[in-house]
Amino acid sequence: MVEVLFDESAAATMQMAKEKGYINGTKEKVICLAFMLDIGDINCEIDSEYRKELIYQMYTQNVDDNNLDILEELKNLGSIYANEHKKLMYYISRGESIRIWYCNAPYSICGLYYLCSLLKNVSNKIYIVKLSDYKKDNKNIVIEYKRWGEVPPEEISMFIKDEKQISEMELKIFSDHWVKLKDDNSSLRAVINGELIGVPEDFYDYLIFKSLSKGAMKEVRLIGDILAKYPLGISDWWYALRINKMIENSKIKIVKDSKRKYTRIIEMERVGINIKDNNKF
Repeated sequence: MVEVLFDESAAATMQMAKEKGYINGTKEKVICLAFMLDIGDINCEIDSEYRKELIYQMYTQNVDDNNLDILEELKNLGSIYANEHKKLMYYISRGESIRIWYCNAPYSICGLYYLCSLLKNVSNKIYIVKLSDYKKDNKNIVIEYKRWGEVPPEEISMFIKDEKQISEMELKIFSDHWVKLKDDNSSLRAVINGELIGVPEDFYDYLIFKSLSKGAMKEVRLIGDILAKYPLGISDWWYALRINKMIENSKIKIVKDSKRKYTRIIEMERVGINIKDNNKF
């Protein structure tokens, strides 16, 4: 069984679960496709230079420009994911069964839809496991999870009972969803009322304005507050990217700068900002 996940932490958790024997199989058959398909142009090839550069741009939001070793490592991530994609295609060509682990986060649903468009004509057995909103652990305590990376390796096996084989109809429906998203090709994709749709790139900006309206604060605290209060499946680096954009557009100003963006202190530029007008939630 080949396990497919859509972010680094989830893939690392699955690899550990395999190593510890919580789930059968070897870690070599854990595929990480962290292409961030909820962001940017999705008409470009999955292994395009555009997609590799976008991944690099997201991951380096809080990296010091002088930290060359880390920058070089992050620069290679797009190529690593492209190789993971090739490895998946090899397993598919051998007739291996595929199990896709996804959650309600936009990047994960995008990954699912993309894979279904890729697999719609193959004869392999394809299974999906959707992350439950709530789960009882081994001590009968109810726990809420938003991403697979939040689930401890020893608890991954509890979700196997939620596995189901995907039908041909489901494959077609999900594949068609991906075609529609590509036709729309918005700058960003979000889950609205349970539906994944294209939205403008400033869609989440209101959350930044609202959280920063209390006064100046460190960027890391601002982003942390947003992630805690609005668990929408959006990564910290997207908010960091949007904050940079707002600084460029004079909607946010830097009170005290830092080599690492997350530790700088920022506040709103009060002129021309109307929080009510930006309310999308």
